[in-house]
Amino acid sequence: MTLNLIFLGPPGAGKGTVAQSVAEKYSLVQISTGDLIRGEVASGSDFGKELAEIINKGELVSDEQVAKMLEEKLKEVYSSGASGVILDGFPRTILQAIELENIFSRIDKKLSAVIYIESSEENIVKRLSSRWTCSKCKKVYNALTNPPKVNGVCDIDNSQLTQRDDDKEETVRTRLAIFNEKTAPLIEYYKKKGLLKSYDGNVPPKESIVEAEKIIDELKNQID
Repeated sequence: MTLNLIFLGPPGAGKGTVAQSVAEKYSLVQISTGDLIRGEVASGSDFGKELAEIINKGELVSDEQVAKMLEEKLKEVYSSGASGVILDGFPRTILQAIELENIFSRIDKKLSAVIYIESSEENIVKRLSSRWTCSKCKKVYNALTNPPKVNGVCDIDNSQLTQRDDDKEETVRTRLAIFNEKTAPLIEYYKKKGLLKSYDGNVPPKESIVEAEKIIDELKNQID
């Protein structure tokens, strides 16, 4: 039995950090739809050229196109004998969630759980707006949890630290508003299906990872 997971949570809740740690510990394959798109474009295939044309126009890749790539990737992963997957970036809407169910049904797999990392808006704004990046080597610092030795200066090459536009408070609040409108409905959707597992993510990353691992260990015991 495979362990197939989705991590849900607002931007800045720590989904990426937790998912990466969990994937390594439990030998799960982390599938990013963003990586799938970039990989297809880089391949130079006819489909990749079609995607590149869409992206170059500033348009969004359709749900159908993302689902097509995701289904092929899932088939590849399961045929390799992987013990499960973590989906990153899909689904983001109810329609995408329904399409994911159709994909799992076609390949005779099912979703094990959706892990929702709860985090308050103020905590997220504080966490993300404290993030700074080296202008040269791109190392990321956080003024709260991982500050540089000298304020505003990279530890590695002494270059100036800068803040990305999407880490500025106004942009963070806009991203949260989009999440609440588009993605938050998935929480209730998966709760009704009995798949939602949640925990308080207003904690340091290491503690968040531990909470996620508790949920996964419980799931594995049920499966085993």
